[in-house]
Order: sequence, then C-alpha cells, then structure tokens
Amino acid sequence: MSTTEVGAATGTAGPWTGAVRPVSAAAAPGRADLLAAASRIAPYIVQTPLLRGPVTAAHGTGLLLKAEHLQLGGSFKMRGAANAVLALGADRVVTGSSGNHGIALARIARTLGIRLTVVLAAGAMPSKAAAIRALGAETVQVGGGVAEREERARALAAEQGAVLVPSSDHPLVVAGQGTVGLELLAAAPGTETVYVPTGGGGLLAGLCLAAADHPVRVVGVEPALTPRYARSLAAGHPVRLPPCATVADGLRGQSPGAVPYPIIRNRVDELIAVGDAEILAATALLHRLGVDAEPSGAVALAGALRAGRGERAVAIVSGGNTPARLHTPHHSHTGTSTGTTSTVHI
Repeated sequence: MSTTEVGAATGTAGPWTGAVRPVSAAAAPGRADLLAAASRIAPYIVQTPLLRGPVTAAHGTGLLLKAEHLQLGGSFKMRGAANAVLALGADRVVTGSSGNHGIALARIARTLGIRLTVVLAAGAMPSKAAAIRALGAETVQVGGGVAEREERARALAAEQGAVLVPSSDHPLVVAGQGTVGLELLAAAPGTETVYVPTGGGGLLAGLCLAAADHPVRVVGVEPALTPRYARSLAAGHPVRLPPCATVADGLRGQSPGAVPYPIIRNRVDELIAVGDAEILAATALLHRLGVDAEPSGAVALAGALRAGRGERAVAIVSGGNTPARLHTPHHSHTGTSTGTTSTVHI
C-alpha cells in the first residue's frame, strides 16, 4: 500500500530503540480475534452510532462520523482495555496512558475489582488524571514523554508482579479496538474511505484488521508534530521521534508499537499529517454540530477535510473527554448525544 506524509513536521527521527518489547508474529491478532473481542466486551461497551458529518464542497452529505466519543469512558479505549483485562484475568494491572486509556482501564478495573496503577507523562491533562483517581486507580506521574512513561510502567509492573496492559501495543488491545471497524463496516458497507486518528496505532491497526478483506481505503491521520508512522514506513523500519506538545494530547506517542506496526505497514492505504490549527478548527466544527469531541477526537475529521476527496467517507471521532465534560458529575458517556447531529441509519 502507498504511504504519503502530508503537512509539516518537526523533530529529527532516530533509530527505534524499542519502546515496548517486540511481540512475535505468531501473537499478532487476526479477524478471529476481533470477533472474539466483540463477543467478550459486549456487556461492557455500547455500539456507537454513525452521525451525519459536516456538509463540505468535496464530500457533500457523504461524510459520516463514527461517534466513539459516546463510548463508555468517553473514548474508543474502553474496547481494547476491556478486551485485555477480561481475557487476561489479572487482579493487578499497570499501564502507561495519556489519559483516555487510563480512564477506560480504571472504569473496567472498578467494575471487576482489579487494582490499577496508571503512569502518566509530564504533559498529561490534569482533568484526565483526576478522573482516573476518581474511579479508584492510583496515578504516578513521570518527567519526560511517552517513552519515559512506558519505561516506568514496565518497571512498576515488574516490581508489583502486575500485568502490563499498554495503551495500544498489545494483541488483545488491538483486537478490541478493531471492533470499531467491525461495527462501522457492518453499518455502512458502502464506505469508500475511513479516516482514523493515529497515535500509538492500536485503533489504526484494528481498523486495518477489520478491513482486511474489504475494499475500503484506510487512512491514518497523525498530528504533524509527531508523524511516527509516516516516518517509519518511509524509512522501512520503526523510528522514534522526540516528545512533542501537540494539542491532540492523546496522540503524542513517539514511536510505532511492535504489534500495530506490521499490521499497519501491510494494509494502510495512506497516512496524512495535520497541523494543530487544523485539529482545533475540526474540533470547533464538531462542537458546532453538537459533537463534544476533544482535539484528539477531531484529528480524523481534520484529515478528511485536508484530503478533500469526493467520496463516501467515515471519520472516527475517537474521544470526548474534554475538561468540561470530565468535570460534569456522573459523566457516563452512555451513547446518547446532546447535539444537533443526527444518527444515520443505513
């Protein structure tokens, strides 16, 4: 598949030093794992709707939104977190997270009576850290970026005898995230392109698996400040970028995951990079439509707008954990929208 990088990027890519120990090819998930995940997590998630997106000159009325901001826990991360925890049967878990994965794990951990420690990088949003603690999990904050966060999480897991559940780089997490693609393609089988926000790569890899035998184009959208997958595929091997401070706080990963990387390499059709101004503009557009997305959740729409292709497309709105929403008492994200955007029945 062809891969292109669009938009400016900063930082010099260096050799990948292994943020997470590589997983053998035999452990890579497949479609059967996605179907098993869908069955396993069904009692713990909601099937999110497709909403009508903005009317644009390129798309007309053909752009839809997969509303994962309405998922339990406020983001698609609930799918992978639930699948991993339920399949592993651990009673003590450690993770590194930018926030949404930690919130999702904390929610499922509270439900199942699991002890959870979430390691956060220096730039983590205080509102997300507070939400994790409010759900009963312990948080540990480190200096530095995602690489330092993951190193500390691995060390803590070893010290505590806990199971490490990474935010994206695990076969069970990728399989859980892939259920987004199963739902999307079942609801809108005529979709020509899916735009997927891309950080650690778990969601993009999951979509690639769901679309393995489907003619849909799969396009990953990265913040221009950290295009780790575009750089890696161009180099022919995973590379690590410096920490960055993109407004898309959930997509600040510095290197591809060992599990997602080969899946994405073998199936993705294109990678697009979008700048922070484009991300904020897409966020504001979603808010005007009544879609309460956080900047990370608007990245896919920013990519669709930048591409400007006339097509039947779906942009995944991956999260809605804004500070205002997290401060709302008893925020539950049960799958009901309060905006003007209507659900599409196809």
